Amino acid sequence: MAELRWHPLIKDWVMVVSQRQNRPQMPKDWCPFCPGSGKVPDDFMVYKYDNDFPSLSLNPPNPDDVETDLYKVDKAYGKCEVILYSKDHNAKLCELDDLHLNELVNLWQDRFKDISTYEKIKYVFIFENRGEAVGVTMPHPHGQIYGYPFIPKKIQLELASCKEHTEKTGRCLICDMNKNEKDFDKRVIFENDSFIVYLPFFSEYPYGIYVSSKRHIQYITEFTEKEKSDFAKTLKQAVGTLDNLFGFDFPYMMCMHQAPVNTNEEYPYYHFHVEFFPPMRSAEKIKFNASSETGAWAHCNPTSPEEKALELKEAYKKYISKKGDL
Repeated sequence: MAELRWHPLIKDWVMVVSQRQNRPQMPKDWCPFCPGSGKVPDDFMVYKYDNDFPSLSLNPPNPDDVETDLYKVDKAYGKCEVILYSKDHNAKLCELDDLHLNELVNLWQDRFKDISTYEKIKYVFIFENRGEAVGVTMPHPHGQIYGYPFIPKKIQLELASCKEHTEKTGRCLICDMNKNEKDFDKRVIFENDSFIVYLPFFSEYPYGIYVSSKRHIQYITEFTEKEKSDFAKTLKQAVGTLDNLFGFDFPYMMCMHQAPVNTNEEYPYYHFHVEFFPPMRSAEKIKFNASSETGAWAHCNPTSPEEKALELKEAYKKYISKKGDL
């Protein structure tokens, strides 16, 4: 079974994909993403791999006959891809060289363009899950791209807030957030010519950093060559900062937020940014989403963003001193 089911309480779609439960356990010393597996080329720098167990597909099966006047179902149409960051099973994003990372950004841009050509796809979501703490079972360095046939609820909320702010002030909400953080300065971790990285005022997670473009753009495909290079370096340094907090590979969910596609609308009020959701609240403790966060969407950060920003700034300095990137 693979289908979409409508959640009438929150007006959003839920992907119901029962076959993903039956994904086989990979042999201990075998990785499908490594050269020699028969699944990928013998040599590559970065690579697009079609997900073997997709939640969405271009030729989805018909939904089960369970629809009622209240409960709607639809085909699980869309695209699910894996983006391999390297052929090296033990590579780390924060240790890849600039040329390699630029190729990764190129691939993200190319896949965004291609997936956007499917008119039924309304939102292209580039993301990465890293670490066992967020459920990753495949340690080979990779991210994913989903092409949804709908605009996910969180993106809908962000779009509505940005539009309202622009209509009231004539300014971009995220541009104003960037300015507020820059003016306050204490939560800014680092910046370069094109991007600013900060732990936002309202951070839901102790180390939930944002990476925001300084120029007001809506899509990754709008980067200049300079911005593309700066974005690659920014992500490298952001991940390196997290890894240097406690001296181990920091688990996180990295989510790129861009404007929708194929909606016959324009979104001049939206602003490209990346949101990190790292589950650790200390070297030994995980911040679990419990009843308040999960059941009521009422988030509680058990730490002070200003204090955690200081830790992140020190971790950034430690990473830079190791890599000589100053």
